[in-house]
Amino acid sequence: MTTVEYGYAAVPGGQVHYSEQGTGPAVLLLHQTPRSLDEFRELRPLLAADHRVLALDMPGFGNSTALPAPQRIEDYARGVLAALDALGVDRTAVVGHHTGGVVAVELAAAAPDRITAVVLSSTPWADAGYRASHVDGPGVDDAAREPGGGHLLAWWEQRRPYYPKAATGLLDRFVRDALAPGVDPREGHLACARYEMERRIGRVRAPVLLLGAGDDPFALPALEPLERHLTGAALVHSAVIDGGTVALMEDKADEVAATVLPFLRRFTRSAD
Repeated sequence: MTTVEYGYAAVPGGQVHYSEQGTGPAVLLLHQTPRSLDEFRELRPLLAADHRVLALDMPGFGNSTALPAPQRIEDYARGVLAALDALGVDRTAVVGHHTGGVVAVELAAAAPDRITAVVLSSTPWADAGYRASHVDGPGVDDAAREPGGGHLLAWWEQRRPYYPKAATGLLDRFVRDALAPGVDPREGHLACARYEMERRIGRVRAPVLLLGAGDDPFALPALEPLERHLTGAALVHSAVIDGGTVALMEDKADEVAATVLPFLRRFTRSAD
């Protein structure tokens, strides 16, 4: 197994924390809200067998420089592109999970010449209806901080029904990321709800794999409208991992790799 290296890429306004493993065509991993590159701890080495895998703490998350509210998907995407520039990555495939998938859409729309392939994992369909559903807040990772620490239990209980049973260790990792300095766990969800995906998704030109998690009630219904609106993509495939939850990347890494690697190899090798 190749060694994992960690570092910071200088970007306008601050730094982006990243990990890197493997050699070959580049693959960029973008996490959900309010996680960090830790979300890909299990998946990264599987993809690194024949790729240069870069996992980022997106701007505003993890150990990357904090962003002021209101945050926007476009802010995250600009920071990611700046990090790629700093790391000397001209072209890359991108795998985005939940919020990371929304950022992947914007990357592929804003910089189509740089994105070789896109995997949208459990990505919401962020249209007007989605925006309306978030007017009163995201409904998850949403609790006022208070001295007794009740917000920690509230975050835990909001997530627990959508994680695998007995997922204490996975929830520990989520809470740690939610408590990272400068992170507001709500903001990434609200950034998705500020994004007008219906205006941007038709600009995606790269081949797309839509990856669903069978037990993720938030995102699984989005597969159909995403496929329908990816009108400019070179091709669109879809797959669903049975038993997958919101914690798909950590809990089902082997299944994710088995589904994603053939797709990546098909397009990243020809691009490299």
